[in-house]
Amino acid sequence: MVGRIADGPQAGYHLIDSLVVFAAVADEVVLVPSSRLSVALQGPFAAGLPPGPDNLALKAAQALARWADVTQGARIRLRKHIPIAAGLGGGSADAAAVLRGLNELWRLGAGEAELAALGAKLGADLPTCLAAVPSLVSGYGERVAPAPALPEGLWLVLVNPLVALATSRVFGALRGPFRPGPTRPGGYADAAALAAALGEGRNDLEPPARALLPAIGEVLARLKAAEGCLIARLSGSGATCFGLFAGEGSARAAANSIGEGRSGWWVRATAVLGARLEVLPWP
Repeated sequence: MVGRIADGPQAGYHLIDSLVVFAAVADEVVLVPSSRLSVALQGPFAAGLPPGPDNLALKAAQALARWADVTQGARIRLRKHIPIAAGLGGGSADAAAVLRGLNELWRLGAGEAELAALGAKLGADLPTCLAAVPSLVSGYGERVAPAPALPEGLWLVLVNPLVALATSRVFGALRGPFRPGPTRPGGYADAAALAAALGEGRNDLEPPARALLPAIGEVLARLKAAEGCLIARLSGSGATCFGLFAGEGSARAAANSIGEGRSGWWVRATAVLGARLEVLPWP
């Protein structure tokens, strides 16, 4: 659900109205004390990331250092397991992890609101990723509220055709006015109730994303055809799509079946997380 802010500091930003959840697939961020700030990239998707000043994780560290007026450094070891430009918020989650981790490592004592305000200057997804719990997100991403209570045992199958799809391209191809989402209940009795509620809404970014990358249509068709899939949608701006499942068994079976049919795709079955992963404190 997307519109655009006409004036003010966020002029040009698109409005959103989204339900955001976090999955048990993740990149790995390790922070090591050092005399300066640097980032080292590893993992299957590291090659697509900038290693220098354009790296968002490094930008987050530099922004926090400026804000706190500290001269300490850190070596950021980022192992990239999530595809790049995939509509999964991987880069924003990595930057959020750096902000929270360095707040502990440098013993800054910054509060959640302070980190969220700093993160919002780096990217619209940062406040949500700092919260790292199921959330309702509105405004241009700066308004983060607790999501309605989700059923336990939810699983997703995430599928990406391994073609990067830049968010800017999808938003640039978007047409039409802002359309707020449906009224959400206080909670969902089970996975089927959640799927029914999601079915009353839509992802306004799906049509432009499919036009830019027709493979998204095939991904969604395979997810919808999988046994046990309650609903399939584009994730964010894509190109990753998700299928919602009521349990682990059906999700893993669907992921195996889809993965065997398209060996060049990235396919993962994953649980939906209900609680935030805590940063391990520095001794």
